[in-house]
Order: sequence, then C-alpha cells, then structure tokens
Amino acid sequence: MDWLRGYPVPKTVAFGPNHFDKLPGIEFRKLKKHQPIGADNVPDADVVIATWWETAEWVAAYPPSKGAKAYFIQHYETHYPQPVDRVEATWRLPLHKIIIAQWLADISRNKYGDADLSMVPNAVDADQFNAPPRGKQPTPTVGVMYSIAEFKGCDVSLKGYELAKQKVPNLKLISFGNREPFPRLPLPDGAQHTVQPAQDRIKDIYASCDAWLFGSRSEGFGLPLLESMACRTPVIATPTGAARN
Repeated sequence: MDWLRGYPVPKTVAFGPNHFDKLPGIEFRKLKKHQPIGADNVPDADVVIATWWETAEWVAAYPPSKGAKAYFIQHYETHYPQPVDRVEATWRLPLHKIIIAQWLADISRNKYGDADLSMVPNAVDADQFNAPPRGKQPTPTVGVMYSIAEFKGCDVSLKGYELAKQKVPNLKLISFGNREPFPRLPLPDGAQHTVQPAQDRIKDIYASCDAWLFGSRSEGFGLPLLESMACRTPVIATPTGAARN
C-alpha cells in the first residue's frame, strides 16, 4: 500500500543511534528481524513494560515470573496503517497504563473505563535544548520537522508556510528530518533542510527560527512543542497532542 500511495518502501531496516547506547552496564539486544518476543526470550524480572500496542499483546501473555505488567502508552495508534481493532483491544488488557498526555488519559477513562493509570508527561533536557535571549531574525524565518508520515501533517505546515509567504514574501523556511525530501512532498524553493542533524545541533535549528510550525493531525504528545519553546521559539500548532491541552 505504501508503494501505491507513492511513498518509499525500505529494503532493509537500519539501526541508528539510540538512547541505550549511552547507558553502560545495561544489556541491550537488537532483533535481527521483526518477530514476537515470547516468555522464553525474556528474563524473570520485577517489572515488564510494553512500549507499543503489539508488544502489549506479547506482554499480556507472559507468566507472573516476568514481573508486574505495565503498558507505556505514547499515542493512540488508530491511524493508518495500524489494525484499529487490535490496537483498541490492547487498551482493555489488564496492564497498568503509564500515559504521557492528558488526552490519552481521558481516552483511557472515558472510552475504556480505566482510571487506574499513571500519567508521566514528557519533558526536555534544558541542558540540550536552550538558547540565549534574542530578537527577531534579520530574515523572517519559520521551521518545520520534515516527515512523509501523513499523521505528522508536514503538508499542513508547508501549506501554512505557503499562505504566509503570500503576505511575507521574504519568509524563509528551515527544516530537519531523518531523510531527504521525497518528490511526493517537496520542500519549497530556497528551503534549508538538514538530514539527521547531530543532537547538539538541533537547538541551533530551533533557535534560528522566529516560529516553529507544528501541523500534526495526530500526536501522542509532540516533543517539538517543548523543544522549540525551550529554545525560545514560539510554536504555531494544530490542536493535537499536548497542544490540545
């Protein structure tokens, strides 16, 4: 379906840097292929945490020896191409929910009748995301995170830029993302794009903008909201994720 919709289909799965790389003494295993993780593949523990609807299905079937079961919920993954019935079924599993945003907690309480949850909102590292006080940029500049995922709404942000440029002809666009722009979703002429910037460079991208565009159709939280504001860049956002609160 992705190919028919005009999106690239990766030939292989590439593992890039991750947060576990900087945790010495932590055993970290990477799967060579996508496969269910059964109880035999998991050590006995005090707690076992599912971090995605599919892993919630696996964890629910584990014996008590694998520990108390929790479900870390970062989104309501009923968007394309996820199987809605299976996603919704995981919310009814007897797993303690750890939820990152109020709107997700509301879904748990109001739709699934489960108020026994822990809400732990996201935060950002102020040592990583920061910027000194500044005035307006010499050239009016807005930024966007580039993604071809429909629910991320990059096309919404780009349309907003296009409309704003009709009123502010010298408006500049800066973007970053994990890939080069795809022909189905091109960036406007003159846009400055960075592919996979180093973590210590991202704050400079945020800080080089007068506003950050956040056009997501669906978000669990939307960390760019906090990251950009930590870098003293205001956000123009759709009412989704944490922005709806």
